[in-house]
Amino acid sequence: MINYVSAEEAVSIIKSGDRIFGHGSACTPNLLYDELAKQSSRLKNVEMVSITQQGNVEIAKHDYKDNFYINSLFTSTPVREAVNSDHGDFVPIFLSEIPILFKNGILPIDVALITVSPPDNHGYCTLGTSVDVARSAIDTAKSIIAIVNPKMPRTHGDGMIHINRIEKMVWSEEDLLTIDYGAKVGAEEMLIGKNVAELIDDKATLQMGIGTIPDAVLKCLGNHKDLGVHTEMLSDGVIDLIKNDIVNNKYKGTHTNRTITSFCFGTRKLYDFVDDNPSIAFMDVQHVNFPINIMKNKKMHAINSAIEIDLTGQVCADSIGTYQFSGIGGQMDFMRGAALSEGGKPIMAISSRTKKGVPRIVPFLKQGAGVVTTRGHIHYVVTEFGTAYLYGKNLRQRAKALIEISHPDDREMLDKAAYDRFK
Repeated sequence: MINYVSAEEAVSIIKSGDRIFGHGSACTPNLLYDELAKQSSRLKNVEMVSITQQGNVEIAKHDYKDNFYINSLFTSTPVREAVNSDHGDFVPIFLSEIPILFKNGILPIDVALITVSPPDNHGYCTLGTSVDVARSAIDTAKSIIAIVNPKMPRTHGDGMIHINRIEKMVWSEEDLLTIDYGAKVGAEEMLIGKNVAELIDDKATLQMGIGTIPDAVLKCLGNHKDLGVHTEMLSDGVIDLIKNDIVNNKYKGTHTNRTITSFCFGTRKLYDFVDDNPSIAFMDVQHVNFPINIMKNKKMHAINSAIEIDLTGQVCADSIGTYQFSGIGGQMDFMRGAALSEGGKPIMAISSRTKKGVPRIVPFLKQGAGVVTTRGHIHYVVTEFGTAYLYGKNLRQRAKALIEISHPDDREMLDKAAYDRFK
């Protein structure tokens, strides 16, 4: 007989000065955060570490700045204000190396807050839609509090956890957090998707980053054959490709016949698709994102995006100037792994301008901007206006290639900047 307790009782074990881990994406434990906010008067200097939080995240709000410190490993909308304030900060680190922070005691976890699928007949729950860094967090945490939700899919791979490891279990039937990237894909994204799809070979293995452009790419792969998937993040776009045998993972080189990911985030349709699906393995991000494992896949194609790229090929993907917007994530893990793969292609796909008309291809990165992918790692850059291949090109050649795929209204400005710099 499992003893479920209230959220109030569950979080009562958290005390001032603790470092808590928050499960990410669709697993974000907002039920427990809400209760922590209610008990905030007894708590001081509780540090929360996490990646990609979603939903309300009450404890990240300014009202609780003296109670909770948000130490983000990958920043998302609900915690962005806190991370850029006096009650939060950001840790620059590759996604593949976050488990090392937990395992080596650099960021030891006192209490892990997670959301899991209900236990099976053997007493095992799963980490559901997000195994990623949560695997190492629960392996090293002193205590674990779990929300058990029957709407959380039971996933295959590295996400198993026995109920004996969980100190407090809270039953909840709340709907999981969702996002529909496909619904946000517009004409511009489809042009980019078409340009990227032209670079993708049959029998290639794919990694897709987060957002509308990766989903647009997936929409353009209907005529491809025998693709594989080895990615840190899975979205709705893969469903039809798998159902139609376009993605069958036959020629990957590692984890053949299985789609590999560390987490998924999308609609309810996606969560139902991955539920008890043996063809999809949710694995520890230290394994999924390890560049040597990535490069074992033949024709590894990594498709990522950026905030801005300068004329020499430096990629800023995590900040807007000094303002911390997201994180390093797995971009460099996969860009390097794809570059080392036999027949691999590291691809940076961006719109030429933001929705507000701000150029993404620029003479210089904004002051304080973080370089996530260096100009030594960049190969392909794709916009709605075409593809620039930068590998092996000198600075002048790179500038010319990037200007040719920039927004037409920005080219005169970029030409002048290139002349001033390179004469």
